[in-house]
Amino acid sequence: MALALVTGAGRANSLAAAVADRLVADGWEVATSDLSGTDHDADLSSPDGPDELVAAVRRTRGAIDALVLSHAHGVESGILDTTAESFDRHVAVNARASLLLIAAFARQVPESGGAVVALTSDHTTGNLPYGASKGALDRIVISAARELGPRGISANVLNPGPIDTGWMDDETRAALEPHHPLGRLGEPRDAADVVAFLLSPEGRWISGQLLQADGGFSARY
Repeated sequence: MALALVTGAGRANSLAAAVADRLVADGWEVATSDLSGTDHDADLSSPDGPDELVAAVRRTRGAIDALVLSHAHGVESGILDTTAESFDRHVAVNARASLLLIAAFARQVPESGGAVVALTSDHTTGNLPYGASKGALDRIVISAARELGPRGISANVLNPGPIDTGWMDDETRAALEPHHPLGRLGEPRDAADVVAFLLSPEGRWISGQLLQADGGFSARY
């Protein structure tokens, strides 16, 4: 049975939790990570955290066939009020940890190859350090598709658009819904379905892409 490592699955209504549930339904074995009692706790702000996480999963579950990066650190701030400490922490968790996780994953990937999918966002204004670190994540993953392709590894970035994982209030929902061509806000399962396809044998030919799988939300621009 193939094994997927899904990061950021600490909350029951998170994208990562929905991805994990969908993968299990598809027959995957799934290992999850977060700081709050999932399969493997990991401090991804630490330079050693990513390697330790991959090593722990390999030790207890075997070789990892797929990596889903859904962890994120986000504190809203802009140009004038973002501190150096806050910016560095965003980069450490959202970008550096992702780079190190991908590298550790690639070093142990089976001969049959594997797949990486990272969840991203285009939210920047008013949330600058988060958006900047997600932009760095995008470039890392697209670079990984080129560099790791000879190892049989596909790598893609998925932007699911605004999905209500518990952070939206009624005013936010009312403001966003009219901009969705399909007439509803995205749900975690929508993103999970796309991730599952990208990890499947049928989806592996897609690689090196930043995919806007958002129900048409981005088509308004």
